[in-house]
Amino acid sequence: MVDLVLSMMMLNLNQTEVTEFVLEGFSEHPGLRLFLTGCFLSLYMMALMGNILIIALVTFSTGLHNPMYFFLCNLATMDIICTSSVIPKALVGLVSEENTISFKGCMSQLFFLTWSASSELLLLTVMAYDRYVAICFPLHYSSRMSPQLCGALAMVVWFIGLVNACVHTGLMTRLSFCGPKVITHFFCEIPPLLLLSCSPTYVNSILTLVADAFFVGINFMLTLLSYGCIIASILRMRSAEGKRKAFSTCSSHLIVVSVYYSSMFCAYISPASSYSPERSKVTSVLYSILSPTLNPLIYTLRNKDVKLALGRILASFSH
Repeated sequence: MVDLVLSMMMLNLNQTEVTEFVLEGFSEHPGLRLFLTGCFLSLYMMALMGNILIIALVTFSTGLHNPMYFFLCNLATMDIICTSSVIPKALVGLVSEENTISFKGCMSQLFFLTWSASSELLLLTVMAYDRYVAICFPLHYSSRMSPQLCGALAMVVWFIGLVNACVHTGLMTRLSFCGPKVITHFFCEIPPLLLLSCSPTYVNSILTLVADAFFVGINFMLTLLSYGCIIASILRMRSAEGKRKAFSTCSSHLIVVSVYYSSMFCAYISPASSYSPERSKVTSVLYSILSPTLNPLIYTLRNKDVKLALGRILASFSH
């Protein structure tokens, strides 16, 4: 399916004179190359192993077959796609003198990154709603969050993210790039690519702002609304133990949301004309590398059910 989408989008490739781009990466800091290579490689391995472990735990542990962990499994899959579309190429750029990427490779990277990032924002909102139902309507949780509804919500999240990625990648292939060809980033992203175009980018900029408003703005407000209701419900509880248990069920998700949205606001809630390469690189590291690495740690270290499932699996291996 992806090959078909990319083939359709590459029909307009003959409109551009640039057949490849140069990713600037971190070339302005040559003294940090070895340090960054070690950090990126370590974080990538941790992100892969951590998220694969989450998927394996949820798949093979019957105690984790509930809506919260089903959505967590989807989140882990999105994190794997996100890091795998960014870090391998970034590592190549750190160990080579010149880091070039073909036009098609750049569009593929943009497609998968946009798909995973936009889908993750939607999924975090769905997960906030799941916690809202669990805490505010505990007696009706099983009926309201049925397996059929959870499956439908996951499919909608992936589909909307896919449509968003197709639209932005397709619009990008319609632009003409006639030089310069240096992308002031360590991966292909919409703002730096728009700055390199020698054709009008009005439609791209408008749709980018619309997407930012929907995926970051509206989803952030919906998440805040869910947690506002959750906090109000917790404060009405009379038992201190009940309050502690209720808060513990959503604290991990709240930490993940805080880290992810902080980086997204810094990276995308600004027009392309005010794009800052240095700021974008730092914030991109947060949401494309650090967040996927921390998510499994946050959910395993702070979640009793996940730790118990991990303990059971480790015990079975030891026997």
